[in-house]
Order: sequence, then C-alpha cells, then structure tokens
Amino acid sequence: MHLLGLHHVTAIASNPPRHVDFYTRVLGLRLVKKTVNFDDPGTYHLYYGDYAASPGSLLTFFFWGDLRRGRLGAGQVSATAFSVPAGSLPFWRKRLQTQGFVPAEPTARFEAQVLAFTDPDGLVLELLATAEPDPRTPAPHPEIPSEHGIRGFHGVTLAVADAGPTAQFLTEVMGYRRLAQGKYRTRFTVGDGRPGSFVDVHDDPALPRALPGSGTVHHVAFRAPDAAEQRNALEELVASGHDVSPVMDRKYFQSIYYREPQGILLEIATDPPGMNVDEPLDQLGRRLALPPWYETHRAEIEASLPRLG
Repeated sequence: MHLLGLHHVTAIASNPPRHVDFYTRVLGLRLVKKTVNFDDPGTYHLYYGDYAASPGSLLTFFFWGDLRRGRLGAGQVSATAFSVPAGSLPFWRKRLQTQGFVPAEPTARFEAQVLAFTDPDGLVLELLATAEPDPRTPAPHPEIPSEHGIRGFHGVTLAVADAGPTAQFLTEVMGYRRLAQGKYRTRFTVGDGRPGSFVDVHDDPALPRALPGSGTVHHVAFRAPDAAEQRNALEELVASGHDVSPVMDRKYFQSIYYREPQGILLEIATDPPGMNVDEPLDQLGRRLALPPWYETHRAEIEASLPRLG
C-alpha cells in the first residue's frame, strides 16, 4: 500500500449543541461539514477540522443520544492526538481549566510533551506539543493565538492486549514502518513521517475489553491519494485474507472498511473529491449538506434534527 497517513477519526457523541460549543469555541476547530449519518439520516454527522478541511485534520462524530457511555480498553482507538507547536501546552492547560475542564499533568512521550483531557462525552483527546515541522494552518479564533492553534492530527493510539499482531499488520500489510519503541508503546509512521502520519500501539494484557458507546472512537480512516490507490489497498487486504467492504460513496471521499487483527475498525478514504465539493471553502459548515439521495427528504430531515445553537 502507499498510504499518506491519517484521513479522519470518527467518534460517537450524545449532545450536538454542547458538542459544537466545545470543539469550535473551546478548542478552536472549524465546523467544516454539517451533514447526517448516511446510514441513519435522522442523526447528525458533524466534521471538525482546520480552516481548509484538510485530510488529516478531520475529527467527525455520529450522535446517538440514548447510547450508554463506552468503556476504554483493548481493541479500540484509545486516544486521538492533535499537533500544536512546541511551548503551547501552558496556554492550553490554562484555557481548558478556565473553561471548566480538568486536563492531566503534561507528560513526555518520544521527545514531545503531551497534554491529555476528555471532551464532554469522555472522549480521550491529547495535544502533542512538538518542534516537528507542521505547515498546516489552524482555523482562526479570536481567543486562540495562531502560534498556539491546533494544526491537525498528530496521531492516534491503538490499545491492544498484544502488540505483535497489530504491529505485523501495520508493517506487512499497510505499509507502515516502526519509528520508535517505548516500554508499552510503539510508534509507527508512513510516507514523509510528519505529524498526521503517526500510529502508536499501546499494549497491556491487563486491559479490559473495550465497550463501544458515547465517548469512544468508532473508526479511524487512512488517506489514499486517489481511487486507484484505494483499489490497490483493497486488493492487498483481500490477498492477505481480510474481509473488506465494497467501495462506499461518502460524497466527500470514497471508503472501504476492514478490521485489524484485534478488532479495531479501520477505513481507507480517498483524498478527493474533498469537503468543498458541495460548499465554497469560505462557507463550509453553514448549512445542512445532504447527499443527493436524501435531498427530496430535506424538510423532513431538518425538522427531525436538534438546533446546534
């Protein structure tokens, strides 16, 4: 495979208005797409990202308000890390505390500093302050100086009971390479090895089995530059004995889905056509965007969705 890094992370949440306030006002991300779950059009699917809605910056959410809170554990994406410039963590720690959130003490990880906290549903997020080159431009925000703004993903952490099968799958099937090794954490990267490409595998045999629910990651998607490379990836997965979904039209990208050896749901998504295929860049996220097959039901769908604020 010839993947470019992370494309998006999709998690599960419960309260859309509270959610939008946290991610846009508190964290300073841009709401770049307001649409519905294509498989369940009575619920929102919201996308947050940098100003340009770049692949590798997109954190997206399904909303199922009556779903129980999930449990972190083995067989799950246990943390999603964003890239911020070196020296930014004191600003973010103070900001989160001022906004009523309780971040953990910063810790060191592979020569960078990490600030961990949770969103209103308990989803584990991290800000990773690094001196690595990261030219991505954060969304403008009146309270967050650009020199501290969130650039996009740094990486994700996969929690597993045994690192061996997942590490082998990443390197032998998905084209990742081992970059760094810690006591319970191994870092892998692909492509040019910049922020947005990293996958950490955290192994602990004592971890309970994860339970899905609100505040947990549903799946993590990797970037294919185009449909041809996605087809190549599909063929590689099938040849290695994995079950893979058909190519699915998600309007903003094409998707295939599969699971790594310990059950974590993965996706490969194409970069094109992109999030501005149905809205101008300067108007992303302002109106409810629907795929063509739901447009005739727009009035009904809009009436069923809660106001976002």
